[in-house]
Amino acid sequence: MTCVRLTGSDLPRPGDGTVGVAGSGAQVMGVGHGSGVRVLEDPLTNKGTAFTEEERSELGLRGLLPAVVETLEQQVRRRYQAYQEQPTDVARHVNLRALQDTNEMLFYRLVADHIEEMLPILYTPTVGLACQRFSEIYRRPRGLFIGYPDRDRIPEILRNRPRREVDVIVVTDGQRVLGLGDQGIGGMGIPIGKLSLYTALGGIDPARTLPVLLDAGTDNAGLLDDPMYLGWRHRRITGADYDDFVDRFVQAVRAELPNVLLQWEDFATSHALPILERYRDQLLSFNDDIQGTAAVVLAALSAGAAATGVRLRDQTVVMLGAGSAGIGVCEQVVRSMVADGLKERDARARVWVVDVNGLLITGRTDLGPAQRRLAQPPAAMPGRGPGRAHRCDRRGTPHRAHRPIDRGRCLHRGDRAPHRRARQAADYHAAIQSDQPQRGAATGSR
Repeated sequence: MTCVRLTGSDLPRPGDGTVGVAGSGAQVMGVGHGSGVRVLEDPLTNKGTAFTEEERSELGLRGLLPAVVETLEQQVRRRYQAYQEQPTDVARHVNLRALQDTNEMLFYRLVADHIEEMLPILYTPTVGLACQRFSEIYRRPRGLFIGYPDRDRIPEILRNRPRREVDVIVVTDGQRVLGLGDQGIGGMGIPIGKLSLYTALGGIDPARTLPVLLDAGTDNAGLLDDPMYLGWRHRRITGADYDDFVDRFVQAVRAELPNVLLQWEDFATSHALPILERYRDQLLSFNDDIQGTAAVVLAALSAGAAATGVRLRDQTVVMLGAGSAGIGVCEQVVRSMVADGLKERDARARVWVVDVNGLLITGRTDLGPAQRRLAQPPAAMPGRGPGRAHRCDRRGTPHRAHRPIDRGRCLHRGDRAPHRRARQAADYHAAIQSDQPQRGAATGSR
């Protein structure tokens, strides 16, 4: 694991015209009316009480800060104490976000020093609570909000971005946030949180990242009825209107930031795969839920196969869940088996998918195009002996089935781990409702 360590020495020396997070290139004006205030209001240039006496004079900060000049380490101790005093995980999340919005150097140093403790607060599972309460806890703008009513002005909106140079965009439409469903504008918490991890763990310059929310409305009745909701108060657009909205965004990004990496995050299954296929050859882009999850799961399966001495192509894989992540994992497993010498038809015969309505079988009428590619003939359901097939009902639920062993998302046969997984899921959703950590609740990041 690589953590960013930010110290005072990372800043340009006084007098060269810049201050801020290393590599940001954030320009500040010389001494003049209000110039010090502008330095303090920009989280990329603000160092708070860590500004030296010389910097305070050169940047017009004299009198705008308490007299004591602190080291970054002293600032971290104070902020960590304030963090520990917060009563709930959501309060701790808000505390960290407020610090990020005022002093990014201090924020990333604090997170880097306490990464294991703060990772589940900064991102999953606490970010789910923050997304649900986004309009309530909103304090300062971060990133770009692109609403459907402004679809004709997307190039103008992109030109309004905080920094000219951008290396990474994380974009969502908030329709499928974690396991919480449609959170509308609250989905912005995911791009903000994900990009924060990219800086804290990957060292990406925070000044060159851009979170984006495509506000296509929401079908969450609770949000539409909430007088505090900050998003476009309208049912979600669908069909050709939605496709045109996304295309306008992509074409504007290609024109304005042709070399940027565009990451799709938390799009509904019905949109995620088609969007990825449509634009993967037009600009540098990927879908974390599909490709990122698939890469991690395939690595685990490959390591397990190597440890047992049984090639992955000879395994039978059962996937619990047929969303964009589950389908992405299965397709990656199929490709790996084909690369190992199997024909695609034979590889697909070794991958079974179960969703809330049962096994994906060819007779089901409720499957999307990507799910139908992984549907199995009902007669192919394996039995307890040679030639003895299990029967499925019309929804794809086997009348008799072997009990699987849970291996994260991918399942094999053998014990009761799915029941433990179900209890963990129940605990997680209980924690979402109560805002209190529960035993067994997920604590890692996606």
